[in-house]
Amino acid sequence: MIDRRSFIGAGAVGALAMGFAPKLAFAKAETDKRFVFIIQRGAADGLGTVAPVGDPAFAGARGALAADFAGAARLDSMFALHPSLTSIGGLYTQGQALFAHAVASPYRDRSHFDGQNVLETGGAGAYQIKDGWLNRMLGMLPPTQAKAIAVAATVPLALRGSHDVSSYAPSALPRASDDLLQRVSMLYEGDSQLHALWSEAMGTRALTSDMADDNGRNAAATGALAAKLLTPENGARIAMIETGGWDTHAGQRTRLGLQLRGLDGLVGALQTGLGPLWADTMVLVATEFGRTVAVNGTGGTDHGTASSAMLLGGGVKGGRVLADWPGLGQAALLEGRDLKPTLQLDAFIAGAVAEHFGVDPGRAMKALFPDSGSVHPVQGLVRI
Repeated sequence: MIDRRSFIGAGAVGALAMGFAPKLAFAKAETDKRFVFIIQRGAADGLGTVAPVGDPAFAGARGALAADFAGAARLDSMFALHPSLTSIGGLYTQGQALFAHAVASPYRDRSHFDGQNVLETGGAGAYQIKDGWLNRMLGMLPPTQAKAIAVAATVPLALRGSHDVSSYAPSALPRASDDLLQRVSMLYEGDSQLHALWSEAMGTRALTSDMADDNGRNAAATGALAAKLLTPENGARIAMIETGGWDTHAGQRTRLGLQLRGLDGLVGALQTGLGPLWADTMVLVATEFGRTVAVNGTGGTDHGTASSAMLLGGGVKGGRVLADWPGLGQAALLEGRDLKPTLQLDAFIAGAVAEHFGVDPGRAMKALFPDSGSVHPVQGLVRI
């Protein structure tokens, strides 16, 4: 864990260094790097994912939810990882996973819709910006590689904007026969616009045909699907994967364990499917806000504020938890109920993207989070 003094000191040094370091333009050179954003819709419980077992108030504050961590592997002297996250835990051991804790977007209320809007647009408040930060990120890449795809039925807000993106989700309908597809191809041959669109769709189908049988219901299948979309040399370089079910108001201990097991399977399949490309891939896992520290009367937790986020990949400077830990004592809680934010999610994302793609951190911050003011991106997230 990074304590309060070293965390603040590192931030101050980073800010000074930004003033004297040579400024890099937006990435113009060709790159093999990939970026995946996994959104946890529903407000994932960061305290139940990366648990501060070293905090004296943890066991008492979390009650039955603390039981899963009795024998869990320690990440360091303060934190332990949920036992369902075996693949992600392995990445941490290999130095390829980093966790940020007590992290939050600028949003401070507790509406899923508003919180997700802020997370996806990169605004300072809900509905202030119309496009998504992930779409704006495409403007930082060379045009030939500014290709993105959503593994979702529709394009999520984070990917909407001036840059064209695609989406793919396996259908539950019966699969069309090869004969029918050939007839449609022949029908579109005389139309230059429709033929180009149809050819692109058939190209995507060829990459994902063996995944369609799963109807997208299996988390590991989703990870493998995303890897197939990112693997081709002329394929997508940016992907967004939607996951839901993180709103654990009741029966959280069982439900969260299953959710995390699914996330772990997704990440493991993504890494396996990417093969050697994993070395140049960064995966961000984040949610709109956290959950209350205390357990409610139905064995769950309610909407809170700060949570945890993950950064995974071959180039991530992992094997550590980034946390200016505020504590779980009653006096330390936000409004007497929530984990207090001490790290800005915007700064964490901008710093990760800038270092991953080799662009100027300040310009990346303004492009992705235009209302961030004087906030400096977090540095030192990627191995140099």
